[in-house]
Amino acid sequence: MFERLTGRFKTAFRGLVGRGRLTETNISDAMLEIRRALLDADVNYHVAKDFVAEVRQECLGEAVMKSVTPGQQAVKIVHDHLVALLGASTATLDLEGKPAVVMLCGLHGSGKTTTAAKLALYLRDKVGRKPMLCACDLHRPAAMDQLEILGRDLGVPVYVDRQAKDVAQVAQAARKQAIQDGCDVVLLDTAGRLEIDAELVQELVEVKRRLQPREILLVGDAALGQEAVSVAQHFDEALGITGIILTKLDGDARGGAAVSMRKVTGKPITFVGVGERPQDLEPFHPDRMAGRILGMGDVVSLVEKAAEQFQADEAAQLQTKLREATFNFEDFVGQLNKIRKMGGIMSMMKMLPGAGSMADSMEVDEGEFGRIEGIIASMTPQERRQPEIIGLSRRQRIARGSGVDVNEVNQLIKQFGTMRTLMARLGRMGNAGMAGGLNTLLGGALGGPALGANLPGMPRLMGNSATKAKKGPRKKRISPAQRKRGR
Repeated sequence: MFERLTGRFKTAFRGLVGRGRLTETNISDAMLEIRRALLDADVNYHVAKDFVAEVRQECLGEAVMKSVTPGQQAVKIVHDHLVALLGASTATLDLEGKPAVVMLCGLHGSGKTTTAAKLALYLRDKVGRKPMLCACDLHRPAAMDQLEILGRDLGVPVYVDRQAKDVAQVAQAARKQAIQDGCDVVLLDTAGRLEIDAELVQELVEVKRRLQPREILLVGDAALGQEAVSVAQHFDEALGITGIILTKLDGDARGGAAVSMRKVTGKPITFVGVGERPQDLEPFHPDRMAGRILGMGDVVSLVEKAAEQFQADEAAQLQTKLREATFNFEDFVGQLNKIRKMGGIMSMMKMLPGAGSMADSMEVDEGEFGRIEGIIASMTPQERRQPEIIGLSRRQRIARGSGVDVNEVNQLIKQFGTMRTLMARLGRMGNAGMAGGLNTLLGGALGGPALGANLPGMPRLMGNSATKAKKGPRKKRISPAQRKRGR
């Protein structure tokens, strides 16, 4: 979502970093580019103006101008101000009460119902609470059905009363039911409108008066752009929101809503929706997001995602397999699935410092990975565990079963063997090159090479077909005779 903003910031920093001395002209040019970047990202005009003014004043200070590395000092100032703009620190939910009541509000289409279910899953699996969902959108029967389906799929209880007319009474009944069922958090999925109106606001105010929720979270669509400011202000003035959940952060929105809503309300962004899966709701870390926007990566989040997928004993076993060259196709498919759960190779690369520009210049054909999985799925369990036994007749059978040419099977097996040998050699040599770097970032934190050690072989294994560099326009070839004539 922040790719365009990241690119513009890099352009602004290009005139600062590496210079032995900064001038007012250098800084003014960079600030102009930063201001354009923020406005282009749909950040509110007043927010962008204040941000640039504060950064410019500090960059012109004596401490920066006389610094040994003034350009890097200026980048640090931008980073620190961006962190402050996004919220300074990670916010936590107030879940006091038996049960604690959390009310979700927002416009129609912002993703409240889906977010309510995601938040329930997060509270249950990551915080250890026992949540109950309550359908408080009495105007749209489909919303009740959707919440029931989501709750059933996730194993979370849902309170629904299709005959009720009073939203506040439904919420009160849900709280009583939660107490009886031993649930310690009630999540209220309230109704939305295409725009804020008096009826909607009054309905929510009455729910707040009767239930006294500990948290009132505004669910905002990251694609709202400039409209995000007025939406956030209206809900905050009417209800006194305690936090913001930003949805659709994985889309192609320009990111200005994240900055603007936080600034105008003074309320923290607590969670962000980063995908469509139930588990794609993450706590918002301002410092990490600032690092990603400025192209500095987000190693901490990458390690946390890896830690969720890999256990220490599993990593140790994998390390042994890599060192002894016994890593097989079953191991490879397992690693590939874990990479997918972490968001995919491109998502991971963008979290590595300095690798963001590399990721932007690459294209990943996910269909190619599925094709390789199809070939592996056509192997017998013994063949997947012992690739060396796959002779010509077996390769022909695998090709028929997966619907590919036998040459593709030959290429896959050959490249897999090359990758396995390379990984064994690097494992014996210790952390070296890209393998060593990723192992330090991921495996080192987990007690083994885990995901990192397997990544370097990916392009080799794919024959550079799954990961291809983006091609620019082809240059017109000029013959010697044309060059001589000056054409």
